[in-house]
Amino acid sequence: MIVVTGATGNVGRSLVRALTEAGERVTAVSRGLAPVDLPSGAGHARADLSAPRTLRPAFDGAEALFLHDGGQGGHGLDPRAILDVAIGAGVQRVVMLSSQGVVTRPKSPSHVRVIEEAVRESGLPWTILRPGGFASNAFAWAESVRAERTVAAPFGDVGLPLIDPADIAEVAAVALRKDEHTGHVYELTGPAAVTPRQQAEAIGAALGETVRFVELTRAEAHARMAAFMPEPVVETTLAVLGEPNAAELRLSPDVERVLGRPPRPFAEWARRNVAAFR
Repeated sequence: MIVVTGATGNVGRSLVRALTEAGERVTAVSRGLAPVDLPSGAGHARADLSAPRTLRPAFDGAEALFLHDGGQGGHGLDPRAILDVAIGAGVQRVVMLSSQGVVTRPKSPSHVRVIEEAVRESGLPWTILRPGGFASNAFAWAESVRAERTVAAPFGDVGLPLIDPADIAEVAAVALRKDEHTGHVYELTGPAAVTPRQQAEAIGAALGETVRFVELTRAEAHARMAAFMPEPVVETTLAVLGEPNAAELRLSPDVERVLGRPPRPFAEWARRNVAAFR
């Protein structure tokens, strides 16, 4: 049995589906803050990574663990306590969803870096996944696209190789099931850099309508992000979006190396998720 934490997120949902389609028994773990719609063959456990003792029932009988902080950025977590619970329950393998920023922005504050260290030191066979920017971040524009057919973002012509969360999930599904990925760190990117302006065009193409792009100033973007992000995270995010370094622009071969096919382009993500923008 495989336990998937963060199971209601963009990666977790796809991973649960990929594993059940491969015939695996899955326990999907979430804090119960979002509706749970699971495929046949998957069970659900309500637990909170910030309270490791709540995880024990979910981990019992599991052979492998997908460790994802559920979008919390690692804040408020004790990764060693989480891994101790996993080891005590008999888990024999862990695949962690980390972040490219652990290495591309080494001076930026990162709780995810602490989780990586705990995973490496746990004694469990591990695989670490370091994706770049997610294609699904475009869901932040869904309301404005539905209401006004508009996308507003800073740095309209600065591109990043965004990764489809479904590709992350498929890589994770392989790593959770096959020994040869033990001890590997995979950097996961899309097949090409895509700018915010091009993302708006791709969403429009998926809708069959024009989606207008409105470029925000850096100050305007900062003000919007500061409403839901800590200040250091805002600054790091704007730096990545506006002035990506060479490591953040690099196209990684790791998706194709693991899956035997190239990663999906942003336009495919937009077509698959077009209902969110209608």
